[in-house]
Amino acid sequence: MAAMTTVPSYTPSLWVRVCHALPRLDLTMQMKDNIFVPDSWEYQQTLLVLSSLSAIALVISLLVVLSFLIHYCCCHRGDRSEGSEEEEEDEDASTGHGYSGKKGRGICCVTWVAVAAVTLCCVAIGIGFYGNSEANDGMYQLTSSLLTANYTLASIDLLISDTISGLQLSVSGPLTSMEELFTGSKPFLVSTRNCRRLSENVINLLSSISMARASVDAGLGNDSISGASIIPLTPVPPSVAPTVVPTSGLMPSPFSPGWAANTLMANEDYRWLSYVLLLLLDLIVCLFILLGLAKQARWLLILMTVLAWLALFLSWGSLGLETATVVALSDFCSDPNTFVVNSTHFNTGTSSDVLDYYLTCSRRMNSPFQQLLTQSQRALSNIHTQLSSLDRNALTQFPKAEKSLREVQQILNSTEGNFHQLVALLNCRGLNKDYIDSLKGLCYDGMEGLLYLSLYSFLSALAFTAILCSLPGAWRSFPSESEEYEDSDSESEDPFTSHQYSPSMLTGYGGSQSHPNPAHSRNLYSR
Repeated sequence: MAAMTTVPSYTPSLWVRVCHALPRLDLTMQMKDNIFVPDSWEYQQTLLVLSSLSAIALVISLLVVLSFLIHYCCCHRGDRSEGSEEEEEDEDASTGHGYSGKKGRGICCVTWVAVAAVTLCCVAIGIGFYGNSEANDGMYQLTSSLLTANYTLASIDLLISDTISGLQLSVSGPLTSMEELFTGSKPFLVSTRNCRRLSENVINLLSSISMARASVDAGLGNDSISGASIIPLTPVPPSVAPTVVPTSGLMPSPFSPGWAANTLMANEDYRWLSYVLLLLLDLIVCLFILLGLAKQARWLLILMTVLAWLALFLSWGSLGLETATVVALSDFCSDPNTFVVNSTHFNTGTSSDVLDYYLTCSRRMNSPFQQLLTQSQRALSNIHTQLSSLDRNALTQFPKAEKSLREVQQILNSTEGNFHQLVALLNCRGLNKDYIDSLKGLCYDGMEGLLYLSLYSFLSALAFTAILCSLPGAWRSFPSESEEYEDSDSESEDPFTSHQYSPSMLTGYGGSQSHPNPAHSRNLYSR
């Protein structure tokens, strides 16, 4: 990792180091190393053990919810008989909804616990949306860097193929014609044969550099590499790059960045959509729970209770997957170079020196292609010298060779231009930058997004556990239809039953009719 700090730097983040330091146990509860070896069954056992922690938490939450359900089902009957006398005493002080005293306080407590759990769930949903976006950004940066590296390799192989085909064309065409024309002149014939020999030497040297041919074949659909089959010589943005869906789940050998990018993009689309659907499910459940509590709709809360059970299982399940993914990713990001160099999928067909050169890109390291490029450059310079000598001396004696000589010079100029581009592309800085960018996208944004998603799963699981503990008590405390009907009857104003007169009122009224005031009568008759 020390050599990595020379060109764009990459260092494992704090969260990578913390997760990488977690102890690892296999199924027999023995300590294991935390080296990233995904194909090893022992390493897979450590991930299974870490994932099983969420299963244990799920069992605990189920036991908690079950204990609350037993409490509501068994103990609520005894509380109902004991609280009937208190409800009768507080009946005159009720507010019209049938809740008062101890029962009203219990309902209020249960309702507020449900509201607090729903609020916690909404906070978890917000964290989940942010984490899903961060993970998607990290995967986009990873796939974009892989596509850029794939097109860089395609450009390298295209330049090599064009150079080789051009030199082969010059050997089989113009140089052969010049040899036939210079048969009578030994010096010119020797120069022409030297050009042929040097061209064949350059062809052999460049053929040993074509390290990207298999990658291009796997990433671009196994098309033949030629100037007509691949037009772009520079990497194109991932937004306009051709999307190739892998035809099989097997990793090609040697490793292809284009294949990896296309596979990751396809899987990332499904992962992102799955989390969005899960977040929307949690959000819908939370909103309808609040609506059911506000409207006191028992049927709605019962339906949301069923969906809350589903959300609880999904939350703990996703937490197990996220835990295993976070730990495995931290193991890879702690020392990615070692895995890439040692993995047989990557170094098949590519030497370790080449991989180490592009992964570290240290200034103290020489390019493994330096000697080949130097020899090729010298051979092209010698060809150019030989052709210049023939141009000065041979054309005066053999004017018919001018056409073939001009064709060879044109091919040589094109070859030298391609060669300079090839030297620039074979420099480690471009591919190493793509490698570092992919690591930053995966180990920075991707790791952060997975940690936020893990926090979302944990908080949502706790919230749904509290919701399942409180909702049965809430909807069972709601008044039934018969109770609501009795309350509405008691509050209605019936002209035949509501206006009851007391005996004192009837007596006073009757007394005033049977015993009229004589003074009042005399006053009436006097008028």
